[in-house]
Order: sequence, then structure tokens, then C-alpha cells
Amino acid sequence: MDFELAKKALKEYLKNYNTSDGCIALKVKHTYETVKMSEYIATNLGLDKENIELAKIIALLHDIGRFEQIKQFEDFSDKRIEHAEFGVKILFKDNLIRQFIKEEQYDKIIEKAIYNHNKLKIEDNLTEIELLHCKIIRDADKLDNFRVKQEDKFENIFPRIYNSKTINYETISDKVYKDFMEHKPIKLKDRKTIIDYWICVIAFIFDLNFNISLRYVKGNNYIDILIDRIEYKNKDTKQKMEEIRKCAKEYVDSKCN
Repeated sequence: MDFELAKKALKEYLKNYNTSDGCIALKVKHTYETVKMSEYIATNLGLDKENIELAKIIALLHDIGRFEQIKQFEDFSDKRIEHAEFGVKILFKDNLIRQFIKEEQYDKIIEKAIYNHNKLKIEDNLTEIELLHCKIIRDADKLDNFRVKQEDKFENIFPRIYNSKTINYETISDKVYKDFMEHKPIKLKDRKTIIDYWICVIAFIFDLNFNISLRYVKGNNYIDILIDRIEYKNKDTKQKMEEIRKCAKEYVDSKCN
């Protein structure tokens, strides 16, 4: 397994896309930062070199479907192209995978990990090693999503729907608030406002698989950072965000302890 070969192949693949576009650039950086997070998790789990390298290659490829999605539709909506499933298609049905990794014995693990990385829950009937790598990439992807939401511009995070004049006044949908307070991940179909999208990201904490991941969230103070990034001028939204803050921090503390 040659991670450097995979990196070179991705660099070549990205020549098809405008990497100076803010949304594309966001996803390029996210890809490489997710590699770091996957390596961090796999190493802290005590995995061997083979599985650490495999986790890195999965991370390198996990969002490969995003670039065509952005190129065609200029947003991150999975309504027209479901990016994980599209990534699996171009890698395994169009046989692009051999450009990234020569060995065929890892194909099923890579395919299952990419396919499941953005689903509400991991599919059943996976092998032990498939399930492990699904959990690693799901956690790594979420951990770097916290960084993205801390650092990147709103117009790149929310292409097409971001409005600087209205974001501070938006409300929280009742279903989104209820699910969060019950420690449930937010379903994509239930998100109606940008604040709902924001809460959906914070709710990633309820779907993290490893203690090391929760400790990373706590150590980087992501809950406070994300909640405080927006100024809530709607009184009800502001109150609910403080309740969400308390709920989230209590949850993370209880899991870390």
C-alpha cells in the first residue's frame, strides 16, 4: 500500500477542477485534514501500520464525489448527486480506484467505508474490519467538519443559501431542537434554516464512535467555538442555543469521564 502514490493520483485528479474556487478549495483542505484525523484516530486506537495507511487512503478518497458535485451544481446538496455513492461509483464502477491503490484486497473495505461515511447510521452485516474503518472515517470526517465550521467563510460553507443579512435572525426548527436535546443526530431532511444546519454539525457529537474523538472535541473547545460564531438576534434562538450548549457540553463531559 503506497499512500504517496494515492496522493499523487489525487493531485492529478484535481486538475479537472478549479481549486481556486472557494468551495472546491474548502473540500481539498478538508480531504487532507481528514487524512490527519484518520491517522490520529487509528494511531491512538493502536492499529498496525497496514490499517493506519488504509485509514489514510480511505480519508483521502472519502469525498472524491464532492468535486464533481460542486462543479455541476455549485453546492453541497446531496439531492442531485449523493456524494458518497457517487464517489463509490467513480472509484469502483468506473475503476478509478486502481490509480490510487494497486492492491485489490482492500477494495471492499474502502468501498464500504466511503459509502457509509455520511449516512445517518452504518449499514448492517459488515465484517469487523469493514465496520472499524467505517467508524474511523465517520469520526475523522466529523472532527474536521468542526474545524471547517470554525475557520471557513460562511459563503463557502453554505453556497447558494448563505445570506449575511438574515443569518443572525434565523430560527431553529422544532424537530431539530427536539432531536438535539434527546441526543440524536439530525436528519438532513429535517434541516430548514442555516441554524438547523449549524446544529446538525454540533450534533455530530452524538454519533462519534471513539472516546479519543470526543476528547478531541472537548480539547479544541469546538462546542463553544461553533455556537459563539453566530450572533443570535432572535430571542428564542439565542435561548435555545444556550440550552443546546449546556446539553452538548454535559454529554461530552459524561462520555469523556
